[in-house]
Amino acid sequence: MTTTTRIRHSGTALAHAASATTWRNSMRLRPADAVFVPSMKVGITATVVLVAGGLTGQQHLVGLAALGALVSAFGRYQPYGRLARQLAMVAVSLLVATGVGALMGAAGVAPWLAMVVLSLIAGLASHIFHAFKITGPGAVILVFAASAGTSTAHSFADVGPVLLAVFLGALVGWLVALAPVLFFPMGPARLATARAVGAVVRWGGHPGTATEATGLRGSGSRDAGLREAALRAVDTARDSVAISATSQVPGKKRAAVLARHAHALELLLAEASAVLGTAAPSAESLERLARHEATLRKVRGLAKTSPGRQSHPAPVRPRLFPTARTALLSRDSLSQALRMAAASALAGWAAVVLGLEHPLWASMGAVAALQGLNYSITVQRSIQRLVGNVLGAVVALALLSMPLGFWPAVAMVIVFQVLAELLVMTNYTLTTIVVTPMALIMTGLGTQLAPEAAFVRVGDTLVGVVIGILVAALSISLSDRHHLGARA
Repeated sequence: MTTTTRIRHSGTALAHAASATTWRNSMRLRPADAVFVPSMKVGITATVVLVAGGLTGQQHLVGLAALGALVSAFGRYQPYGRLARQLAMVAVSLLVATGVGALMGAAGVAPWLAMVVLSLIAGLASHIFHAFKITGPGAVILVFAASAGTSTAHSFADVGPVLLAVFLGALVGWLVALAPVLFFPMGPARLATARAVGAVVRWGGHPGTATEATGLRGSGSRDAGLREAALRAVDTARDSVAISATSQVPGKKRAAVLARHAHALELLLAEASAVLGTAAPSAESLERLARHEATLRKVRGLAKTSPGRQSHPAPVRPRLFPTARTALLSRDSLSQALRMAAASALAGWAAVVLGLEHPLWASMGAVAALQGLNYSITVQRSIQRLVGNVLGAVVALALLSMPLGFWPAVAMVIVFQVLAELLVMTNYTLTTIVVTPMALIMTGLGTQLAPEAAFVRVGDTLVGVVIGILVAALSISLSDRHHLGARA
């Protein structure tokens, strides 16, 4: 009975991947906010690393340094106290992945074995990033870094310079990502509070809220979803406020300012919670919260809270490592890591069998696809990555056909990185369109890649996403039914 049910569930999952509705939904654009600062961080980091590498004559290593600098793309919107630790973990992970890849390249390890090792790195990275709630490009960057290390280190004497390049890039990325703490220490907490307030306003303004209050049925399921999203946003904001107020640069005067700012944010969150606890919130309370949201999205200033409103008890600062310890033992997270490692290895081996030139690109395609939170998102990311790679390959073909010098290539990498960060929250297809030429140009910094590399990239990506979808469908949990609703 269980076997039959699983076969049917996997069959339904595969049918979802071929559905026209699924492909249309993958092309939808999502609204995105607060994308400017993260993209500027990545742009500044890439500029510093690439220009410094070029001026010092280390053009053959500058691509690896730029990979290390991608730590600045992780941990969007995290409070700085948590971000510092998360980015340090990403930097160490990049060094380990690159070092393992470089040692394999220097030792001349067989390609099939190299793919096994890199696939294990991808699975382990996925597990750790999930446990420590590290958001961003994900484990695919580690596979990219390991692959770059393998192709760059031709002897054991090359391993040291490779690791030094990645370390210096990661250091610059860490410093640039954390630099705003000196000027806007409560920035992430303000944004989290603004998002929480906005979520409450959306819930309160939805017609289903009033319907539920009168006991009638209608759009109550959507209202429940909006309320749940608002509750999660409020909890996230409280965590961000607690971390931001207690983990900044020391100083009594600064600490007092942060405490006042945190207290004002806690009052706003208490007000938002009070509105959430109201069956039918008044238009006045929603309008007041909307004004708060607009003010919070500015660099300075806070709206005044309602008189007589009591402060919510100061939240206990969440501890990262005890929470992660529980997540590391999660069966779901372990299963996802094993699926990712298996898909990565199978995709790489399939690319070898098909005679493709860069099988590790196929592994990266499978890893990128399986970074989705559920099967529906996995399929969506696979479609978006495939379409984006095809269109991005056209752009890359045109660029690689030109005799690019080092500095024009550097300028293009910087522009593409900024564009990728600006677009990533809107649609992954658009992101992949700019990431594909960026990755190819970055790989060829110092050595011009042939235009044919763009076609190879598409072929490897196709193999990767197909293997990723097959593995995801065959191993789908019976409780994962998100794709069923997505087909409606």
